[in-house]
Amino acid sequence: MTADAGSTGFAHDVYDAVIVGGGHNGLVAAAYLARAGRSVLVLERLGHTGGAAVSTRPFAGVDARLSRYSYLVSLLPGKIVRDLGLRFRVRRRTVSSYTPYARDGRPGGLLVGGGEARTRESFARLTGSDREYEAWRAFYATTGRLAERVFPTLTEPLPTRAELRARIDDEQAWRMLFEEPLGRAVEERFADDLVRGVVLTDALIGTFADAHDLSLAQNRCFLYHVIGGGTGDWDVPVGGMGALTDALADAARAGGAEIATGHEVLRIHTDGTAPAEVTFRTPHGEGTVVGRAVLVNASPKALAELLGEAPDPVLRAPEGAQFKVNMLLRRLPRLRDASVDPREAFSGTFHIAEGYEQLRRAHAEAAAGELPSAPPSEIYCHSLTDPTILGPEPTQQGCQTLTLFGLHTPARLFEKDNRQTREVLLTATLAQLDAHLAEPLTDCLAFDADGRPCIEAKTPLDLEQELRLPGGHIFHRDLSWPYGERGRWGVETEHPNVLLCGAGAARGGGVSGIPGHNAAMALLDR
Repeated sequence: MTADAGSTGFAHDVYDAVIVGGGHNGLVAAAYLARAGRSVLVLERLGHTGGAAVSTRPFAGVDARLSRYSYLVSLLPGKIVRDLGLRFRVRRRTVSSYTPYARDGRPGGLLVGGGEARTRESFARLTGSDREYEAWRAFYATTGRLAERVFPTLTEPLPTRAELRARIDDEQAWRMLFEEPLGRAVEERFADDLVRGVVLTDALIGTFADAHDLSLAQNRCFLYHVIGGGTGDWDVPVGGMGALTDALADAARAGGAEIATGHEVLRIHTDGTAPAEVTFRTPHGEGTVVGRAVLVNASPKALAELLGEAPDPVLRAPEGAQFKVNMLLRRLPRLRDASVDPREAFSGTFHIAEGYEQLRRAHAEAAAGELPSAPPSEIYCHSLTDPTILGPEPTQQGCQTLTLFGLHTPARLFEKDNRQTREVLLTATLAQLDAHLAEPLTDCLAFDADGRPCIEAKTPLDLEQELRLPGGHIFHRDLSWPYGERGRWGVETEHPNVLLCGAGAARGGGVSGIPGHNAAMALLDR
C-alpha cells in the first residue's frame, strides 16, 4: 500500500515499526519486517523514495536516466537480493581502471584490466619492470583474502575487535589496515608515484584525509572499498541506481508495508519502553503516528535532533568532501594516448590528477582553505556497460554518459559562495581532464531541449540542501570499523525501541542495505 503525500489516514493506529526515511536502507528494513508479518509504515520527506540511490532525468527533454548521486554497487550483499526476491542485477566492468600520464613528453596510460598479460605489460611500460605489477598482485591478494573473511560478517551480529581479528587471522594484514596509517603500507609496497596514487584513491572517496592521518579515517574508507561482495569489485547497476530502490519499494509494498511520501518527520517522543510517538508534517498540516519501534534511516545527527537530544560529543561534525558531476556527451572524447580506445578507457575508473604526490598536495591545499590547484577526480561511463539508461534517441545519436567524482573538496571551501566556487572548481577539474584529451571535453557535450550543455555539478553543500546529508557527507559521518564492543547488531541507540538504520550505523556507508538488514534483524531478534 502507498499513502499519498496529503494522506494522514493510515491502516493502523499503532505499527510494529515506523521507519523514518525511505532511502534504500529504510526500504530494506521495511521489506524484511513486512515479509516477517510485522505492520510497517515508512515516512519519507520527499515526494519519492530512494534517497541518494535514485535515477533521474536531469537534462530537460533528454531521455537519459542517470544515477544522479550514488552510482556504483559493491557492498550490497547477494543475500539481501535473494532474501527479498529483488528483480535487480549488476554488470561487471570489463576494465577496472585507466590512469593517463605524460612522461618524457609522451602520453601513456596505466590500464588495469583486459587480462593479466595486458595489465602486466601496461605496468611494465609505465615503470620499466615487472616489480610494481608483482607488488600490486601481492597487495590485492592480501586485501582479497581479507574481503572473503570480513564481508560475510557485515550481515551477522556485530563482532568484537578481538573476534574480527581472529577471523581475519593475518597479523600483517591486520596491522596494515587496522592499526597503521595506510600511507605506510602504500609507500613500503609501491615505488611509482602514479601506482601509489591509484591504490590510495579508494581510501579517499567521500573522506577528507591524508594518507598518514592518525585517525585512520582513510583506512576505514579503504577497507569498505576493497571488501565488497568478498571481492572488492565495483559493479554497474542495470537500469541505474533507481532500479534498486524501485525494486526495494516494490518488495516492501508486496510484503504489506505502507509507504507515505511527502511526510516529513519532525519529532520522535519515547521513554524507551512504551510505543513511541512520531510527529510528521505534510502540506496539509501535522500528524502523529505511534510505533512499537522506530527505525531511523537518517544520520546520527538527525536522529539526535528528532529526539531533542544533543549530538554525541565523541563524533565530530560531519563534513562531506566530494564533488559530483553528471554529463551526457554526444560522443566520447579522443585521448592523447592513442594506444587505448576511449570506450575502453572510460568503461572503468578513469583517474585524473590522482598521483600520490598530487593527492597529498590537494589535501594540504584544501586543509589550508584553498581549492586544490590540480583537483583530483575519477570518471566512468555507465552507458558503456549498461546502455539501458539511454532512450532510443540518444542511443541512435551515439550519446554516452559520464560520471565524475572529485576528491578533497570539503564543504568548508564552499561556505562563502557555493555557486561561484562550484563553477571555479568545475572549470579547474575539467582542465585536468582536458590535459589528457586530444579535444576539449566541452566540445563533446550534448545539449538539452533548451540548448544548454548537459552537465551538472553538485558540491557537499548542494547535497546537504537537496538530500539533507549532514555537511554533505555521503556516509552521514566518518565510516566506522566493522566491529564494536556494544550492541548486538550495531544499530542500537540509548533508547531500546529506537534503532538507527541509516549509513551512520555501524557497518553503514555506501549502497549496501546492510544497516537496514541489521536493524530489521535486531527487531526480529526480540
